[in-house]
Amino acid sequence: METIKLKNHGNTKMIAHRGLSGIYLENTVKAFKEAGKENYYGIESDVHITRDGKFIIFHDDTTRRLAGINLEIERTDYKTLRLLPIKFHRMPSLAEYILCCKNSHKIAVLELKNEMKYEDISGIVDDISKLGYIDSTVFISFSSKNLIYIRNLLPKQTVQLLSNKFSSDILDLLISNKWDLDIHYSALNESIVELCHDNKIKVNCWTVNQPADAERLIDYGVDYITTNILV
Repeated sequence: METIKLKNHGNTKMIAHRGLSGIYLENTVKAFKEAGKENYYGIESDVHITRDGKFIIFHDDTTRRLAGINLEIERTDYKTLRLLPIKFHRMPSLAEYILCCKNSHKIAVLELKNEMKYEDISGIVDDISKLGYIDSTVFISFSSKNLIYIRNLLPKQTVQLLSNKFSSDILDLLISNKWDLDIHYSALNESIVELCHDNKIKVNCWTVNQPADAERLIDYGVDYITTNILV
């Protein structure tokens, strides 16, 4: 399988969803490194807090789908998760993901999975800062509280609120906090994109894997497209 090349990106930047996950196993070092070889602006991934307070890269709340063993990520120790074989891969550490982005000069688009404690988010920020990549990291989350914590720690940090839908309440939340939007592409139309831009809100959309959908969204003027396979 190969990536699908778009004819024209316009001003839209492409984000590799969980690495180059349309070809390689999602959220693995291999997927991140291969995404780094392509013409992506950024590489998206997901971070969880383990039971012993460490940071690990994985999307789901449990390991069942990818490992066949049902362990809850946030109730399992880091070492146990790191030793768990995930189709001949292992779960990356936060540092491994960030270094993949840094080495390939890609923006890290990091989803804070589930609602986190302030001290955990502070630890994530500290770890990325020690690697010298905090200025090249965008934080995304469905949890408003997580984004508030990030902005308490880093008042000028780029953050995006994840959402499945668009509403006036969401718009008010974005405006009042000066957050950007990361929304499922099916919830978007050209008027919503224009409304966001009129309020200085950038628009990211996920997960777009069909060229026709991407071309329509590029015509709308979205700022970012998150994808498994398009480049």
